[in-house]
Amino acid sequence: MAFSSEKREVESAHDGPHQGQPVLAAGEPLERATAAMVLVHGRGASARDILTLAPELARPGVAFRAPQARGGAWYPKSFLAPIAENEPWLGSALAAVGGVLRRLGEAGLPPERTILLGFSQGGCLVLEFAARNARRYGGVAGLSGGLIGPPGTPRDYPGSLAGTPVFLGCDERDPHVPAERVRETAKVMEGMGATVTARLYRGLGHTIGPDELEAVRAMLESLEESPR
Repeated sequence: MAFSSEKREVESAHDGPHQGQPVLAAGEPLERATAAMVLVHGRGASARDILTLAPELARPGVAFRAPQARGGAWYPKSFLAPIAENEPWLGSALAAVGGVLRRLGEAGLPPERTILLGFSQGGCLVLEFAARNARRYGGVAGLSGGLIGPPGTPRDYPGSLAGTPVFLGCDERDPHVPAERVRETAKVMEGMGATVTARLYRGLGHTIGPDELEAVRAMLESLEESPR
């Protein structure tokens, strides 16, 4: 599957460290796409790395977009650190995801036809983005991730996820993501009206497993079956 890079541009609403970075593209051209997936890479990785999932997930009519973090990290500290210690990178990262969604919407692919998928740091980012920008999405897949902030962070996010399918997958002993944070994230998102599937695996490690990919494929199939 060939990759291409969209034009670099600065988001006018948020000029931060990640604005102006490339967004890699694969899959169906936007003018022919009926659904989209935004893939968000983890710390120390790249848009090109996460976009290698596209051939495994590819289905007719799906456009893939993968934004790039400046320096290979969306924010400098652990996702469990005080939120202020990860600014302004976190706010810039959230704006970068929002910018990709905005451009997809302008091309006729609204959030309810778009799946947000992230791994590790990217998984935390897409989950936090969806919670802060609650609405119906085509799906949200947080792989080895959870909502951002230290234990005890208030989770009084406004709005509803309106039945959005949310998949959470993580090793029960992941060295970076406590299982309790995955459970908390599931509870919060269920309380916001999402349809949540959470799976804690044994022996998966900090990686993406075949069962998780199958769950994401099922999300894509559901989009195919729903009217545009």
